[in-house]
Amino acid sequence: MSQLLNIFFVGDVVGRPGLQIVEKVLKQYLQKFSVDFCIVNGENTTEGKGISEENAKTLFGLGVHVITTGNHLWDRWQTRALLAKEKNILRPLNYPRENGGQGFLVYDLKEKGQVGVINLQGRTYMQPIDDPFKAADWALSKIANDTKVVFVDMHAEASAEKMALAWYLDGRVSALVGTHTHVPTADARILPKGTAFITDVGMTGPYDSVIGMRKEVAIKRFLLQTPHKFEMAEHDVRLCGVFVQVERETGKATRIEQVIFPGF
Repeated sequence: MSQLLNIFFVGDVVGRPGLQIVEKVLKQYLQKFSVDFCIVNGENTTEGKGISEENAKTLFGLGVHVITTGNHLWDRWQTRALLAKEKNILRPLNYPRENGGQGFLVYDLKEKGQVGVINLQGRTYMQPIDDPFKAADWALSKIANDTKVVFVDMHAEASAEKMALAWYLDGRVSALVGTHTHVPTADARILPKGTAFITDVGMTGPYDSVIGMRKEVAIKRFLLQTPHKFEMAEHDVRLCGVFVQVERETGKATRIEQVIFPGF
């Protein structure tokens, strides 16, 4: 029985183009890395805003175990009903508890052990919700008796906030990956106490765009300083992810590898 757990995380899937490339290439990465556990951030999967039940079923059917999300999850009202019925779709834990859904879980991989997944959201330049640092402490206190393997999706705007949380949790979680900005960063590493970290995994979607939006629309927004209808871009589609290898007994990461397909 292997003492290492192979985890693959796919960054923010944006619209139909992002979902299509996941359908096309995810399997090859699951095979390449002998993946035991797969997580996808799906908050932008359905037309760039939230995730539908149909799209969630597609991801789960491809071998995804858990879907994490972020602030745009709430843009689709139907998502609330989906959170109530699908326990493997997480919403950021540090939203007020009266919101539906759950922000962490422990997934049972049977003979391969259990994996904790925590979904958090930053507050800098975002909604003034509850403290993600304290929320992480609380979730870890609940997970501690089940497993030492814990993966955190920190959905945040500010690089500093993501980095600070990673240092705060170093040695207490197996990996903390940043999402939300849709721009992959080049700083994948393992922190001194054994936590794998990357500031932002990047977007899985169309890069002939402004973070997934048609360039022309985004430029108008900046030039005119007025709202314009969100329109999804379609071209130069890429998958961004990270592979993390973790010691099951200690929960410490031994490897983190960034994936950008096709590469820049």
